[in-house]
Amino acid sequence: MELGIDSFAAVRTKDGRTSTPDERAQAIEELLTRIELADEIGLDTFGIGEHHRPEYLDSASHILLAAAAARTKNIQLLSAVTVLSAADPVRVFQQLATVDLISKGRAGVVVGRGSFSEAFPLFGYGFENYDALFEEKLELFLKIREEENVTWEGKFRPALSGQGVYPRPYRDKLQVWLGVGGTPASVVRAGVLGLPLMIAIIGGETHRFRPLVDLYYRAGAEAGFSQDQLMVGVHSLGYVAETTEQAHAEFYPGYARTFTRIGMERGGGPVTPYGYQAQTGPTGALVVGSPQEVADKINRHSEALGGLVRFQLHMNVAELSHEQLIQGTRLLGEKVKPALD
Repeated sequence: MELGIDSFAAVRTKDGRTSTPDERAQAIEELLTRIELADEIGLDTFGIGEHHRPEYLDSASHILLAAAAARTKNIQLLSAVTVLSAADPVRVFQQLATVDLISKGRAGVVVGRGSFSEAFPLFGYGFENYDALFEEKLELFLKIREEENVTWEGKFRPALSGQGVYPRPYRDKLQVWLGVGGTPASVVRAGVLGLPLMIAIIGGETHRFRPLVDLYYRAGAEAGFSQDQLMVGVHSLGYVAETTEQAHAEFYPGYARTFTRIGMERGGGPVTPYGYQAQTGPTGALVVGSPQEVADKINRHSEALGGLVRFQLHMNVAELSHEQLIQGTRLLGEKVKPALD
């Protein structure tokens, strides 16, 4: 199982105020420092999301990946996720192919529709076309991956009539995963296309996603793909510290504030200690604890879902300091990874 980190490039401020230019620049430098550390200690992957909100600095995640590519040697660098529905697949491919060249074959992309809505109105798209946009743009993106000169016609973008798309990546095929949040139609799409599946499990009980994994494998098999060609990964929230007590004491306050705010935006309620305890229990989605506890829970997640090829831990959703994220990154590489099955 590959082990890595996902980040939303959060900028940490006090009292909810707007960040200053110096704070934003420092947050990006600290992010790149953590990616360098992840590379040095042998983590397999580092993914950067895409958001268009003031608390995150990843609206141009491919540029961040390019900067990381120039400062690392071995780690795979992923956009996780690229909101393909609101982007031009040609430009996305060109940008990621460039990252792949800088990194000599270490770039990849998790494509999805995103968990926040800001990208759609920002780039002039309507939610009535939510699924149709993604389906069409994914089709074009995969066609570009296969063909240097592309002939294609769709509804939402001008047609291509044999134009070349450059540069081509370092490898023959750019690594493409399909990111999903739990919609059956999405996992079927991944299976039919034979794409690796990255499931974002940010709440609930992980084992309840097993029927979706089984559905993915069935769809892939019916489309002619062997099980060896179909791969499943998980993106989960959590944090690792030296002790259980330290991990919860450092993670919970910021996690509660972040997800209470998001819950209020979406018509939900606040995070409570009881709900948090359920999420961090043996079957809950949150992965928080000492290195051995985190390793044990990742192994349980993998077993519950029939075997994972990749696990991405997302730590910076809890207003953690750079020093705490450095600690978590180091422990993940030095103590958690050796303990995985």
